[in-house]
Amino acid sequence: METAVLFLIFVGLFLVNVPIAISLAIAALVLLATTTDFTLYMMAQRMFASLLSPPLLAIPSFVFAGVVMSYGGISKYLIAALRAWFGHLPGGLAVVTIAACSIFAAISGSSPATAAAIGAIMLPALIEGGYPKRYAMGLIAAAGTLGILIPPSVTMVVFGVTAEVSIGDLFMGGLLPGILLASILIVSAVIYALKNNFGRAPRASWEERWKSSIKALPGAFLPFFILGSIYAGVVTPTEAAVLSVFYTLVVSIFIYREMKLSNVREILRESINISSMIYLIISAAMVFSLFLTAKQVPQQVAEWIADSNLNKYAFFFATNIMFFVMGTFLEAVSITLITLPLLLPIIYHLNIDIVQFAVVMTVNMELAMITPPVGLNLFVVSAMAREKLEEVIKGVWPFILILVAALILFVLWPDISTYIPRELMRR
Repeated sequence: METAVLFLIFVGLFLVNVPIAISLAIAALVLLATTTDFTLYMMAQRMFASLLSPPLLAIPSFVFAGVVMSYGGISKYLIAALRAWFGHLPGGLAVVTIAACSIFAAISGSSPATAAAIGAIMLPALIEGGYPKRYAMGLIAAAGTLGILIPPSVTMVVFGVTAEVSIGDLFMGGLLPGILLASILIVSAVIYALKNNFGRAPRASWEERWKSSIKALPGAFLPFFILGSIYAGVVTPTEAAVLSVFYTLVVSIFIYREMKLSNVREILRESINISSMIYLIISAAMVFSLFLTAKQVPQQVAEWIADSNLNKYAFFFATNIMFFVMGTFLEAVSITLITLPLLLPIIYHLNIDIVQFAVVMTVNMELAMITPPVGLNLFVVSAMAREKLEEVIKGVWPFILILVAALILFVLWPDISTYIPRELMRR
């Protein structure tokens, strides 16, 4: 009963437009103060303690690096090189958009940042290339979701901290699914373009291709630098995040020379806004999970699952439905922090590989980014295109079906997620 009251207070506050983090904190504080021996001092202490985990330092670093990429010319030159090589092919502009989002995702770790940085350049190009505006908006919103699947990923950092598992293993697990999902999006874009004769840009000369490639090389090297250093065991994901900040600053200031002193204020403000929102949600969710732990809700759920003889596929089906529903009104970090403490005992009881579940959950969080009414990527693209939210939603529905198909694939074939971590662990 108390748990039901907790969720009713949370949903009620959220529906009257109270921010998610505040809704989480208030609901948990009210129930903890009235039904347990916890004092407000203890709750505040727990909130601050939840932010002391060293891996969480990776979040502001990856966010900052992604924002610097947008202002420092890195994303612009990457797109120019990809367009020179692939823009003249059928569906070439759509392929360039997806490929650019994949590369940007391997640096920023954020879906909204990926959609904003790539969409600002590619949306006008797609429309000019003959694509319907509705399709172009849906493509950018969907391709932007790769930001939290292709490592490094802010969502996987939060998952790793919450589940107390190796963030490096989670990053490795997301690599092959991320590449596969990007490939599926590319194939669908090419088929669509061939069917409708869309998206052929003028063919670039070989000289233009080599010049644009050389120009993009410093930025294109960054994903290999970050992921290679992590997988080689040279640095931790947190250290790699900090290195990515220095690398993007050096490239933007000294090589491309496009980052100006006037940009610093805007870069800092945008980075702080995103990072502080995530940290506030994390600290509020800690109080939320504190109540659930005090009332032994995870243990009760685990016992119910054990008594129900639920198999792992039925569990995946139930959790995927739950994530999809929650994704229509919550964002990825909130969903992860609210549900994962409850689900961990069941995951281990059913002998589900934690890396596979992390990938499946992350793809669900990708869906949350593009499902109305509060999908973050929908708002990003809507504001960028100066178009009604309804138009973006209409454009994104086919891509929701593609993501659902990929989700089913990752559930049925766990090796897609676990192969790379397993092989690297053997060495």
